[in-house]
Amino acid sequence: MSENKNRNEQHNDELEDTTANLEENGQEQAEADEQSDLSGATENNDTTAIELAEMKDKYIRLMAEFENFRRRTAKERIDLSKTATQDLMGNLLPVLDDMERAKQALVEAHDVDSALQGLDLVFHKLEHVVQQKGLKVIEISAGDDFNSDFHEAVTQIPAPSDDLKGKIVDVIEKGYTLNEKVIRFAKVIIGA
Repeated sequence: MSENKNRNEQHNDELEDTTANLEENGQEQAEADEQSDLSGATENNDTTAIELAEMKDKYIRLMAEFENFRRRTAKERIDLSKTATQDLMGNLLPVLDDMERAKQALVEAHDVDSALQGLDLVFHKLEHVVQQKGLKVIEISAGDDFNSDFHEAVTQIPAPSDDLKGKIVDVIEKGYTLNEKVIRFAKVIIGA
């Protein structure tokens, strides 16, 4: 029996040693896992921080680029309006010169018909310049239907006839469009 007891004790000792070894190995493995988790987390935090820094940099650059774009387009818009006015004024200068010559001719002229012809020529030249730039007269006459897209009713008067009720009776001021956009509505009187 003593041999059995010795074997059991020896077997128990071996089991305890194995268990102790397993526990030590398990702790070492757990510590190693923990270390790798920490280094993985640190590594993960580092990559996240790098990505965040890159995204912030991209965001700042994008905002700066947008601000530059906004300033550039505002400047271009101002420059465009200046050059558009300059172009129009350049085209109107010959008409202004002709008006000065016509005024001088009216002072010196004794013939009214020739002065009227000269004034008519200057007027047609002015009409031609503004038509080239896209200015057009809104064509209306008495008896036309009232259209609020092109006309502005100044007042209503009793209609001279029944067929003029709700229609244009008289035109006070011409209306104009610039490149198909109304820049001044025609001022009209409507029959009531």
